[in-house]
Amino acid sequence: MCNPECVTFIRDNLTQEEVDGKEIIDIGSFNVNGSGRDALVNYHPASYLGVDIVEGYGVDRLLSAEQLLEVFAPESFDIVISTEMLEHCGDWRLIIHNMKTLVKKGGCILITTRSKGFPYHEWPIDHWRYELADMCEIFSDFIITALQSDPREPGVFIKVVKPIDYVEKDLSAYNIYEIIPGEL
Repeated sequence: MCNPECVTFIRDNLTQEEVDGKEIIDIGSFNVNGSGRDALVNYHPASYLGVDIVEGYGVDRLLSAEQLLEVFAPESFDIVISTEMLEHCGDWRLIIHNMKTLVKKGGCILITTRSKGFPYHEWPIDHWRYELADMCEIFSDFIITALQSDPREPGVFIKVVKPIDYVEKDLSAYNIYEIIPGEL
């Protein structure tokens, strides 16, 4: 689920040439209030797979982000998309690792997520808030091609490309802001 600015970010940062004939996975794909899927399928990807933990519009397969590598081999997808899911996961480091592992070298990851100041919103849980600096650190092992704040509400959007000489950064000691219910 995402606001109109999330959809615009996806449309502005993925060209038809980047999508045509490519394998796409959309992690957290349940479409509650918007998705980039409609625009991207018009660019003729080889496949577009939506995964989420609940059934609903835009979900092709029930699967948690923690279990992605139990189902898919490393470097299975050219494009990994995740809109408004990352703040809701329990183990953000594992999910980021899974995304980085799933994308092919030369492929890209697009993420939209919430920052400090965005209110607590349980779906089913709400844990994390990411800032621009967090994304720079988390994806310092990728090539950042787009990074911006959500112009409408506290959030961050990022597009990164996996380098050919990729070596994953150890994030075990890196911490991000954890929102506590009732405190903003």
